[in-house]
Amino acid sequence: MTFSQYYRPDNMRSTLPKDLQDDPALQEQIKDINLLYSAAIREVSTKLDVLGDDFNMKHAYVPIHHMQSRLKTFSSMIEKAERYGIEDPVHNLDTVRNEVFDIAGVRVVCNYQEDIYTMSELLLKQSDVKLIKIKDYVQNPKPSGYRSLHVVITVPVFLVNSKETVPVEIQFRSIAMDTWASLEHELKYKNKGSLSDDVLEQLKQCARTLADVDSQMERIRHQVF
Repeated sequence: MTFSQYYRPDNMRSTLPKDLQDDPALQEQIKDINLLYSAAIREVSTKLDVLGDDFNMKHAYVPIHHMQSRLKTFSSMIEKAERYGIEDPVHNLDTVRNEVFDIAGVRVVCNYQEDIYTMSELLLKQSDVKLIKIKDYVQNPKPSGYRSLHVVITVPVFLVNSKETVPVEIQFRSIAMDTWASLEHELKYKNKGSLSDDVLEQLKQCARTLADVDSQMERIRHQVF
């Protein structure tokens, strides 16, 4: 199992607009967010690492192929808050934290579709993990063809003089789901989010094909093991 972090924990502060960089109160709030949400990412990642290791000891099989994590940049966090209708989010970061649940994110790429549910269920059984919401785009894919299991939880972060409860969004995907989502994202990014109807239809067909591959590989696995 490998773990990689594709935003540095201090990236949120480094991307503050220039006109806000001299605001000491805001800097302090951003520093606190970095600390709390980076710590929450480590908490969740460690829990999943331990679960994967224990599963391997008991079943001689590691269900997690790899994990990635990210902390939203400041601009991304503010843009999300504005879409949620939060007024003046830059100066209402407490409200942002209460309403935006994906500031911290962990992506868990599993070998097979059934591993997605196995690992999410094991994580949710832990007494200090509290479920906020689940969106199952595996059983109910998005119109684009996107498939993933989104689980939003809270975990405790223990500080020197306090304990904070911090939300983390976890995306559970199979290797095939992650392949499609990554390539689709790259195509949209390269074309500034605009793709022709023909390309979108081809992407949907690719998603359906990969879903069939997922199911077939799972059947083969059960024939072998």
